[in-house]
Amino acid sequence: MKSQDIRKKFLDFFESKGHLIVPSAPIVLKDDPTLMFNNSGMAQFKEYFLGNATPKSNRIADTQKCLRVSGKHNDLEDVGFDTYHHTMFEMLGNWSFGDYFKKEAIAWAWEFLTEELKIDKDRLYVSVFEGNDAENVPFDQEAWDLWKQYVAEDRIILGNKKDNFWEMGDQGPCGPCSEIHVDLRPDTERNEVSGRSLVNADHPQVVEIWNNVFMEFNRKADGSLEKLPAKHVDTGMGFERLCMAMQNVTSNYDTDVFTPLIAKVEEITGAKYLPNTVTPSEVEEKTNIAIRVIVDHVRAVAFAIADGQLPSNNGAGYVIRRILRRAIRYGFTFLGTKEPFIYQLVDVLSSQMGQFFPEIVSQKDLVKNVIKEEEASFLRTLDQGLHLLDSVIEKTAGKTVEGAKAFELYDTFGFPIDLTALILREKGYELDEAGFDAAMKAQKDRSRAASEISKDDWNVLIEGNVETFEGYDKVENEVKITRIRKVESKKDGTLYQIVLDHTPFYAEGGGQVGDKGVLVSANETIEIIDTKKENNLILHFTKQLPENLQAVFVAKVNTDLRGKSSKNHSATHLLHQALRTILGTHVEQKGSLVAPNYLRFDFSHFAKVTDEELQQIEAFVNARIQEQLPLIERRDIPFKQAIEEGVMALFGEKYGDTVRAIKFGNSMELCGGIHVQNTADIWAFKIVSESAVAAGIRRIEAITGDAVQDFYNNQEATLKEIKEALKNPQDTMKAVYSLQDENAKLKKQVEQLLKEKAKSLKGDLLAEVQEINGVKFLAKQVDLDANGAKDLAYEIGGTANNFFILFGTVADDKPMLTAYVSKEITETKGLNAGQIVRELGKYIQGGGGGQAFFATAGGKNPGGIAEAVANAVNFVN
Repeated sequence: MKSQDIRKKFLDFFESKGHLIVPSAPIVLKDDPTLMFNNSGMAQFKEYFLGNATPKSNRIADTQKCLRVSGKHNDLEDVGFDTYHHTMFEMLGNWSFGDYFKKEAIAWAWEFLTEELKIDKDRLYVSVFEGNDAENVPFDQEAWDLWKQYVAEDRIILGNKKDNFWEMGDQGPCGPCSEIHVDLRPDTERNEVSGRSLVNADHPQVVEIWNNVFMEFNRKADGSLEKLPAKHVDTGMGFERLCMAMQNVTSNYDTDVFTPLIAKVEEITGAKYLPNTVTPSEVEEKTNIAIRVIVDHVRAVAFAIADGQLPSNNGAGYVIRRILRRAIRYGFTFLGTKEPFIYQLVDVLSSQMGQFFPEIVSQKDLVKNVIKEEEASFLRTLDQGLHLLDSVIEKTAGKTVEGAKAFELYDTFGFPIDLTALILREKGYELDEAGFDAAMKAQKDRSRAASEISKDDWNVLIEGNVETFEGYDKVENEVKITRIRKVESKKDGTLYQIVLDHTPFYAEGGGQVGDKGVLVSANETIEIIDTKKENNLILHFTKQLPENLQAVFVAKVNTDLRGKSSKNHSATHLLHQALRTILGTHVEQKGSLVAPNYLRFDFSHFAKVTDEELQQIEAFVNARIQEQLPLIERRDIPFKQAIEEGVMALFGEKYGDTVRAIKFGNSMELCGGIHVQNTADIWAFKIVSESAVAAGIRRIEAITGDAVQDFYNNQEATLKEIKEALKNPQDTMKAVYSLQDENAKLKKQVEQLLKEKAKSLKGDLLAEVQEINGVKFLAKQVDLDANGAKDLAYEIGGTANNFFILFGTVADDKPMLTAYVSKEITETKGLNAGQIVRELGKYIQGGGGGQAFFATAGGKNPGGIAEAVANAVNFVN
């Protein structure tokens, strides 16, 4: 059975059981500060389990894109070395929110596997929670009794807390679970060793395929458990493993989920992948691992980019870059790929998965361009890293390279540590792995300490209250506090999160920053420093709690900051319209930031926006402002209706059944943010920069309102200063051009004088040349600039063979060393100008490099030149 058919069969089965089929949420999470990525099927439903929102159906089923590469669930380093771990994987799931429980979940799981898919019952084992006395959670007798209806008792296994008690996190909903495992070994092996003994023993052919979690507890901050008000079912079935079972293979990579990608890698690289039925040699296994890494990682990276997460140097973007670089490195090391090639796999991925995940089709060109550019960039980094590693080896005394040096290569330049170790072994060196591990641990400890957050349990003051947002209509409201909790972090110290019953404060989302303001009662004023959303709760951050939590407060939004943000947000919509009108309808929003002081807009476009185009874009937005277009806001309209009416939705965003549409003239977008009532309120729009973010992604930063007025005031003040510096000429530009011409003439004169000075120095310096061990040696500080020193070195070096010359120069308090070595003695004497300046560069607190016969080094300490010059003689003695 093909993978597409298996996926469809699952969804059809649960639809027949009364489940609403919903699409996969984006793999990148934008509204959950506790997670970077969807790492499980239940992540998009957290608010329902927590009771903070009501699901559109009490029964839901889906297939969810998941990514596990960071935090508690981190499988990255296992990927490729076995046949069943993945970064991105699909989780087939069926969910009950206070509806059915263990009886139905177990019955339907068994029915689907054994009757719909016809999996051999003799190959299946199940597990139930054995209980935990310390937690006061009993043995799951109910699940045991239910399973006895379907399987013999010797196929029911008791599992401990690690294997059979599932938790959403350190705090939150949790409960016992019942797993289903399948034994895929050949009959000969099954007859010799029972599959029961291999369950949860990391056997590659005895694997868990389905986990039924019975959510009935809540884990509190102190570690204790309390009963949830309603019982839920959260199930997850590994799609790739299920395909392995259904396609009669013993490796996920031998299923049609991966074989088309593997075939493409074989076609591009000429490498050969051996299926799991063949025992590979050591070299063949390295090839297999590399190919598995590549075909797994391209899926994770491609879907993350399609969902709006670009590779970058921090946060989720860094994780995506790290995954892709791991794939590139395996291709580079084990498949001999020196040019970008992984991007070519996206076409295959698109044709494979586009039916169920249309985003990979619509975003295919963008994904390919971003991956190709990242590949090219990292291959250059690898090349640079090889040269840097050579330098480290040259400076290593003995045969062991310091772990701290290797960590610097890894941390600063992104050079993979396993590649460092491999190259060192090939050159007869060893890596101080303990030193590297210590440096890595120190960095992780620093990072963890900086980001570590501890949260108290919620103190609920008003039970059963449903918090509402009223900020579209109000900036001031009478409120009561419904719940509070304390949050501790290294970064921010002690903060408090407050939830209000009817808040006017906008929570950060859709690119717009959260509101600030105050809570005012009869006796005190509490400052709200930020507003964010988590699991459908609007959280107001404060540095102190009110003395009387039961008091009635007036919540007041800082209207100055909100007004500026609303101008920038509405201008962002007009900018999006302008870009699509002037550059083309291929333009799509890929990220934004709407703050009070400026706006930032990232968009897909494959060329630099020209100055003329920027002027047209700016003029387009300002024309819409001058037209005084009124805001037409429509709330709670059906999503399908909005799309049919031409309202623009953004890729990578999660939309509900009903949405809010914002319209200014012909600009129509789905948006939950705060906007002006009329475009005239924006006053003016000014682009301040345009730049590249990634391949095919450009960024515009702009300002509106008072910031534009300040911008032009500053420009006017600068112009006034320029005029005054030029003695207030009648024609300022003519005066500037005249000054430039004069400067160019003076520069030529200075260059000519320096050349003449160098020529006059040549004779004097030739008289100072010493003969040392057959080398004509000259080391001296000279009063020239860097170019003059270079010309002089070549002038003197050209007069005879066997020259070693070192000049020290200082220009604008910046020291420079210039080394020249005649080509004949780079071979006969082993002298290398690049090595020489790197070694002597330490005296001027700098470094540099170049070729064997000519190199330069810059530094910070001019006073060290004399010492560098004095020590140059050591290279020829």
